Amino acid sequence: MTAAAGLVGGVGLFLIWWSCWEKPPGRPSRQKRLSRLQLVINQAGIEKVSSKALLASCVGMAAATFLIVFALTASGPIAACFGLFGGWLPLVLVRWRARRRTAALREIWPDVVDHLRSAIRAGLSLPEALVQLGTRGPVELRPAFSAFATDYRAGGHFDDALERLKARLSDPVADRIVEALRMTREVGGTDLGRLLGTLADFLRDSARTRSELEARQSWTVNAARLAVAAPWIILMLLATRPEAVAAYNTAAGAAVLLGGLVVSLVCYRLMLRIGSLPEEERVLR
Repeated sequence: MTAAAGLVGGVGLFLIWWSCWEKPPGRPSRQKRLSRLQLVINQAGIEKVSSKALLASCVGMAAATFLIVFALTASGPIAACFGLFGGWLPLVLVRWRARRRTAALREIWPDVVDHLRSAIRAGLSLPEALVQLGTRGPVELRPAFSAFATDYRAGGHFDDALERLKARLSDPVADRIVEALRMTREVGGTDLGRLLGTLADFLRDSARTRSELEARQSWTVNAARLAVAAPWIILMLLATRPEAVAAYNTAAGAAVLLGGLVVSLVCYRLMLRIGSLPEEERVLR
């Protein structure tokens, strides 16, 4: 009886101690990971493609690459390695396109702000100024603002149309512009022109500085990528020799490939982490 009372008391004290600490953040759930992937797809400007469809294309690409390499080399371990690279290729292309589109929009947003500022000074309302960007704004953003015009004319709800526009653009600069316009429409004020002018100057300075940094670091990042890809290019050349294929078909050869694959992935991730510039986060989603 004494032992049971001591055990219950110990468990109670442990639970009290445990409740004093915050729960550590767990790993992101599957739904959160899919939403992040969908955000990257939206940033790449790819419409009518879901995150599940992209993952399915990755699986299909991995299987196709595995079969092609296996037919050429008759080596399962080598084909498995290149199948993994092939499955990763669609994600890499989508992320590359998202970065390119974000960089292109970074140069365009000051012109968009100037268009809005001129339209508002000319006496147009906020919805009319945004609708006008669908025909007179930068070519790259005309489809998004044309869709905003369709949403606004269909429902007449400015806030709902702005939310769809923000989700369609998936850009931190667009978030700031949209929230500034929403706040101005809700609370009123006469300083919108000055605010947009200041924002345009800030965006131009930021884009100029970031372009210089990216130009200086591009050769280092490209050299690191070539260093990661070079061993696998050599492996593909060696796979044309039957004796090399026979060596990699053994357990020791498969272990060497597995170790090289792990080292390549770790080094590639480290290279991306070290060589990357800080990205703007969408804090106003």
